[in-house]
Amino acid sequence: MVFDVLVTRVMVDEAMRALDGRCEVDVYTGPPEAIPYDEFRARAQGKHGLLTMVSDRVDAGLLDAAGPQLRIVANHAVGYDNIDVDECTRRGVMVANTPDVLTEATADLAWALILAAVRRIGEGDRFLRAKTPWIWGPRMMLGYDLYGKTLGIVGYGRIGQATARRAAGFGMRVIHHSRSGGHSFDDLVAQADVISVHAPLTPETRHLFSTKVFQRMKPTAVLVNTARGPLVDEVALAEALRGGEIFAAGLDVFEREPLVEAALLALENVTIVPHLGSATVETRTAMGLFAVENLLSGLHGERPRGLVNDVNEAR
Repeated sequence: MVFDVLVTRVMVDEAMRALDGRCEVDVYTGPPEAIPYDEFRARAQGKHGLLTMVSDRVDAGLLDAAGPQLRIVANHAVGYDNIDVDECTRRGVMVANTPDVLTEATADLAWALILAAVRRIGEGDRFLRAKTPWIWGPRMMLGYDLYGKTLGIVGYGRIGQATARRAAGFGMRVIHHSRSGGHSFDDLVAQADVISVHAPLTPETRHLFSTKVFQRMKPTAVLVNTARGPLVDEVALAEALRGGEIFAAGLDVFEREPLVEAALLALENVTIVPHLGSATVETRTAMGLFAVENLLSGLHGERPRGLVNDVNEAR
């Protein structure tokens, strides 16, 4: 049997080659933003497998358009909040993700944002590029030390733990909060000098960081988010940064990605990067190959290594 699949974005060369001769592949090659939903629906029709990106919405309407022959949705990401997993399960469609392979790269990026925010790296870069007249002075662009401070990790899974391990090199105390234990969220917010967010996005964690939370943080505290954008209320964050309720922030993900809250763009004390957590050659190659492996396993009625839902894969 020849399987028809849709790949919603061009992956790294190694991952694209891994599909050669294995199935009939339709690849979206439009503008760099996500495939438009209407086009996604049209091109998903009749496909046996979908290899999707975290920005692609897979809901009941998309599944209706694809048809009952669809076997698997292989997400090129660890997170899968873009997919209605319950609806896929109800229809017997497997959903798979790519855990583990981006743990270290994302933890590195979290630390890049921590350092950039604490030491005002982005602000200093912009200052010099603007050719602003300057001379060194004792009070110029002061940040804060990390040594001896407290790092709070919210969400203590693989990436949270990898981020915590790196804190030893900076002589930091680490506390964490997660569903499985650790400090209470309120205690962590009050104690931490740096908070790094690694929690999943659920109805309970949406806007976990709100106006009330920012008011309880130290005025010298830094917030870094490399997890999911909607965990942070961006309007409230901008107000907290502007009002001096917290010192700085570093963001790799955004509430309405790819849009960034305009109020944040106007602030010097926030470092923003475009979802670069997994953006290394090694990691994106591993992610792409993992996603392809999941896709091919599901097409052939085998259990994908990254399966996240409970369906009878032998259809």
